[in-house]
Amino acid sequence: MGRYPYLRAYMAGSVAPTAFLLVILTGFTTGRHVWDVPIPLERVIVFPMAVVPNVWGLWNMLHLWLRSRRHLPLGLHGAVLPFLLAPAGFLITRAVGFTIPAFAIEALPFVFPVAVVIYYLVWKHLVGFFNELLGIAGKEALP
Repeated sequence: MGRYPYLRAYMAGSVAPTAFLLVILTGFTTGRHVWDVPIPLERVIVFPMAVVPNVWGLWNMLHLWLRSRRHLPLGLHGAVLPFLLAPAGFLITRAVGFTIPAFAIEALPFVFPVAVVIYYLVWKHLVGFFNELLGIAGKEALP
């Protein structure tokens, strides 16, 4: 399975956030339409639904491309991603006029390091598993 390694890297990278976002969207829909939660998340839900899985796929492609040039473990490579996604998400919320609750802003210094650790673990184990499953984990899979 040596053909199209970048396409396989994209697919392997986008699986985990896509599956997770299905769970989040189910919770959001249930909360919004069953329990009438008054938070207008539909204005910002497009960012994680459309952008995040694509960024993860592209980030995994970048890891595959960089692997032949310098070695950075997959988990560390993934742990860098929140430093790009968090500011982008913040800019999107400002662009659409979504007000971030004060408790969320106050919790950011505590939540962000946890998010980095979660990204590290997800990239190391889940994305690494999908990379291995699709045959792009070993050195022989380098383009």
